Amino acid sequence: MRGLPYYLISEMKLPHKIRKLAEPLTYRRAWRRVRRSFFPLPLAPLRAKIDQERLREIQQRYAGSPEGFSKYADVDRYLRVNRERVQDLKLHRSTPKRVLDLGCGGGFFLFILKKLGHSVVGLDVGHIDLYTELVELFDVPRVLWKISAFEPLPDLGQKFDWITAFSVGFTLYQPSKRSWGSAEWDFLLRDLQRHLTPGGKIFFELNPPDYHASELRDFFVSRGATVERERIFFETGLRFSSVSYAPFSSKESELTSVAEADNHKLHG
Repeated sequence: MRGLPYYLISEMKLPHKIRKLAEPLTYRRAWRRVRRSFFPLPLAPLRAKIDQERLREIQQRYAGSPEGFSKYADVDRYLRVNRERVQDLKLHRSTPKRVLDLGCGGGFFLFILKKLGHSVVGLDVGHIDLYTELVELFDVPRVLWKISAFEPLPDLGQKFDWITAFSVGFTLYQPSKRSWGSAEWDFLLRDLQRHLTPGGKIFFELNPPDYHASELRDFFVSRGATVERERIFFETGLRFSSVSYAPFSSKESELTSVAEADNHKLHG
């Protein structure tokens, strides 16, 4: 379309825009935005609970850092991102819940929940200094743990009403960047079941390419999830077939070989 007049390009795009407006996904996302305005969650009272002097020290230390994670020092931005997550899950107008967040990062989501009266626990690796400084700033309880394929989570001493995970990286084999398949996810979901209270909910917000994989979408639906692109929501619990996915089928044995190769590169 390069070289065409702007009005012609706009006219050519119009049918696509109309089709997009008719998609259920568009309506659901628009309704969430409207609902946030109906049930606002002001950030000013939350900011007031943060030690501003300590926050400035952290931000000055990471200003201009080339590390990708340094963006999380922009606390206002990520409080806004996580406020929307809290609103979309309706946890800002819920009775107190026990919430476990997998791959909690700097703890923004859990900080908001804690100030709303929920009981929270984060699970994450501990080698990123900024995350450690932020969870300490927010006073968010965190358990240091690396989530790995086909390995159960530690005993956390309690069960949870909600288990969440947002934009996490634990579903990638390193350093090959191969994504988890159905077998790995099946193992994790079965393990999470033992950490849930009766009627507990699970919500994942995945990164690409995971949510573009049609076989994973079908798998999550078979386990009882509502799937909306990257949003995987087990609102009414998990559903399991009598036979679990075997990690050593032809496809999964390939993934196991990838995992072993990655492990050798990291430690060998």
